[in-house]
Amino acid sequence: MTIGELSARSGVSASALRFYERQGLIAAQRTSGNQRRYPGVTLRRVALVQAGKAAGIPLERIRAALETLPADKPPTKRDWERLSSSWRAELDRRIATLEAIRGRLTTCIGCGCLSLKTCALLNPGDEAAALGPGAHYLMHERRPRN
Repeated sequence: MTIGELSARSGVSASALRFYERQGLIAAQRTSGNQRRYPGVTLRRVALVQAGKAAGIPLERIRAALETLPADKPPTKRDWERLSSSWRAELDRRIATLEAIRGRLTTCIGCGCLSLKTCALLNPGDEAAALGPGAHYLMHERRPRN
């Protein structure tokens, strides 16, 4: 299929498809007129890229996962289960961090800034500073003292 057809069927812009090709996520054959032609399996590969992106998986990890798939046929349900299970731990960590952020949006997140009125209660003496930069109470499941 042409890049326009792939774009229309996948809902992904032609410029994004060209970017995916440059990144090694999909591949096209070239006609004698140097036009791209994508095999039908590319539609499924684009769907996998989109699913991975929606889950927040970095393109490098998506590319590595796609490299484990056969290039000449669509991925199977088993292939997808294998790929998605390899991303599960990362997604679980992200979900836990987001839930912690949601639960603490109005309290201290352990950054050591001492700018919130409650920091004197949750982070007396700026104890979070000893943990180094970052929101350690969220990133490492450390909890502020109550």
